[in-house]
Amino acid sequence: MAIIDLVRWAPDEGSMLYAYRFPETNLSTYTQLLVYESQEALLFSKGQLLGKFGPGKHTLSTENLPILRRLFGLPFGGKNPFTAEVWYVNLLQPTNLDWETSSMSIHDTDYQTQLPLVAKGRYGIKIVDAEKFLMNLVVPRTSFSRDNVTDQCLGEFVTKAKSAIVQYMTGNHIGYKSISGHLDQISTYLKSNLAGFWENFGIDLTHFYITEIEIDSSTEDGRRVREAIAQQSSMHITGHTWQQEQMFQTAQSAVNGMNNGQGGILGGLMAIGMMGGFGGSMGGGSMGTPLMTPNNDHPTFGGPQQQQPLGGQPGGMPRPSSVFCSNCGKQYPTTSQFCPHCGDKYNPCPNCGRDNDKSAKRCTGCGSYLHIEENRCPHCNSHLPTGAAFCSSCGKPTQMGDVCSRCGAPLPSSVKFCPRCGNKR
Repeated sequence: MAIIDLVRWAPDEGSMLYAYRFPETNLSTYTQLLVYESQEALLFSKGQLLGKFGPGKHTLSTENLPILRRLFGLPFGGKNPFTAEVWYVNLLQPTNLDWETSSMSIHDTDYQTQLPLVAKGRYGIKIVDAEKFLMNLVVPRTSFSRDNVTDQCLGEFVTKAKSAIVQYMTGNHIGYKSISGHLDQISTYLKSNLAGFWENFGIDLTHFYITEIEIDSSTEDGRRVREAIAQQSSMHITGHTWQQEQMFQTAQSAVNGMNNGQGGILGGLMAIGMMGGFGGSMGGGSMGTPLMTPNNDHPTFGGPQQQQPLGGQPGGMPRPSSVFCSNCGKQYPTTSQFCPHCGDKYNPCPNCGRDNDKSAKRCTGCGSYLHIEENRCPHCNSHLPTGAAFCSSCGKPTQMGDVCSRCGAPLPSSVKFCPRCGNKR
């Protein structure tokens, strides 16, 4: 074989190679080694590093490489052949690599359940130690490209990223609803945790950032979770509850059955009754009126339903032992004041005990009014008819502050005693 007089590597434009091995190994002490800017050349022979060469033109002589005399017994002077591998490493190859995790399960603090999440982002690397890079990552290949980085390193790199994301979100109690506001902090945390992984290969992690963390919709479970979150957001916007959503769907099915001739009268009555319960909590109106209510022991259509307390009183219904949460739809005992699954406060119907949304005016189950404000006399606490100016029990005026509590004379805001009877305000 002919002895090589000149060794050099000029990467093709657009090439994404980080390392390249010169194909010939027959060198001599007269061989010229040409190293361009942003490159570093390393010589290996018999498993040992002979030397490193930075940018410039170098002669592979025994003066530059004294180890040649010990390995090959080469004398001074003359053209002495020897065998060695020349590796070139590109130190300034810009790299922007995409990364994406597989599904990772995390207990979310917002929804108090396991959510399947995936994360995506980009990172950049730069070779800072050519010897460590070649020894730990490249050899025995003849070249090393960007695709080789992805194939060999990305699996372990992404696994470490997943663990760091779960640890950060769990340790800092970050939920899915607010995750977008913490991407910068999480990126900084991950970069510091993953830098050591690349240092083992002589690589510097120049930058690392997360572009998104989302629900994994590639599986059936992930799609169901995503749909449930979207449904909950829709209910919060429109102001209806999970129970009302189920009632509406059931009523809609009954109406569809009527239109297809399958529901009959029973389906129609069911639809009207359920729509009445649904509409009542959405603001009243004709849809909020129960289908049939007791009035003098005769069933009538329309008319207000009498409010009755629980506990066996006339017209009342026995308190149920458990209810379904109006917020999350899960069942829990009525002895609890808050839902143990989502923390929503138990807002029982005074008639049937069903849990209702705090903004609901009427019960979604029986249609009873949930909040009744009674007028009471400020003096004797007797019941007052709506609009009464004086109490029918004690005779005193019902308004406090603008009129005298003794004689009922109007009181200006600046006086402390009644100008008519002298009573203290």
